[in-house]
Amino acid sequence: RQPLLLSPTPCGPNPAYDSRLYFTGMGEARRTVIDSGYHAKRPLLRLISKDSPADLREATVDFSQVPGISQGKESALEELNSLIGLRKVKELIFEIYAFAEVQKKREKLGLSTEKTVLHMIFKGNPGTGKTTIARIIGKLLYEAGLLEKGHVVEVERADLVGEYIGHTAQKTKEQVKKAQGGILFIDEAYSLSRGGEKDFGKECIDCIVKSMEDRAKETVFILAGYPQEMEQFLRTNPGLRSRFPIHLEFPDYDLEDLMRIAELMLRKRDYRLSSEARTTLRQIIAAKMATEVVPSNARMVRNIIEKAMRRQAVRLIKNKSFTRQDLILIGPEELLEASSDDV
Repeated sequence: RQPLLLSPTPCGPNPAYDSRLYFTGMGEARRTVIDSGYHAKRPLLRLISKDSPADLREATVDFSQVPGISQGKESALEELNSLIGLRKVKELIFEIYAFAEVQKKREKLGLSTEKTVLHMIFKGNPGTGKTTIARIIGKLLYEAGLLEKGHVVEVERADLVGEYIGHTAQKTKEQVKKAQGGILFIDEAYSLSRGGEKDFGKECIDCIVKSMEDRAKETVFILAGYPQEMEQFLRTNPGLRSRFPIHLEFPDYDLEDLMRIAELMLRKRDYRLSSEARTTLRQIIAAKMATEVVPSNARMVRNIIEKAMRRQAVRLIKNKSFTRQDLILIGPEELLEASSDDV
């Protein structure tokens, strides 16, 4: 894949040089410009892209020249860039990072700055990367200096809603306190409004809204869930939608993406598929995609891969003698057994 390149642009009073930070939307042949002011003898960045939208569909971004963030395997932007798909999600997250960097430069130069609220709504089916992206955003906002810790506290209804009057507020405040300086990630957030009038879910929502206002500068709140359910949840709570300025939609993966995810999962674990197994896996995934009521995406692929690894282990132990190649290779028989057992 051809990367988008971040190139230093000399800046200063010389009119021959451009002193703005460019970054290009990966989904369209366009570019967004943010004025960062002059900073003597310091290079700014220009994100150079190809003109063709077709080239942008599979674009990655070379973050090696981005100032102010760590590089290497632990870099949040590099980790984000390594994920399969999620083009629009990656684009928006980079915009958040770019805006944060520009605000820091403006502050150094005595210009007015914006303290942006970063609370978010994630909409997507299972296995589309919502939790993974939340963790990466935590690291990214920490590296950008927007969060003190950048850790992610993952909770669901049972962690927030109590069983008697006053219990819900106590439980919710405890989780908010744990997330201070990082992200409170509430999965299946729509379940908070499903218990009826006598349910304590509404109390939890009220407590969360208040905490969002009180801790807007120190904690990011992310509500996540299935697309339709999250939309209904936002409709039933007037004013809630506007409190979350960032909405990210996580699309279902297509067959090619799921095959790439499977290969990546295996490669990270030092396994690989035989050519016959690769064909078998494609057929298995396609069949499951056609029958699933709610797509499970990468979660379905992970379940198949992990079960196939266990089936391979059983076969090798029974054979008693095996080579290094045997330890690495996953065959079609393991995949078929894993698939027939998959729920």
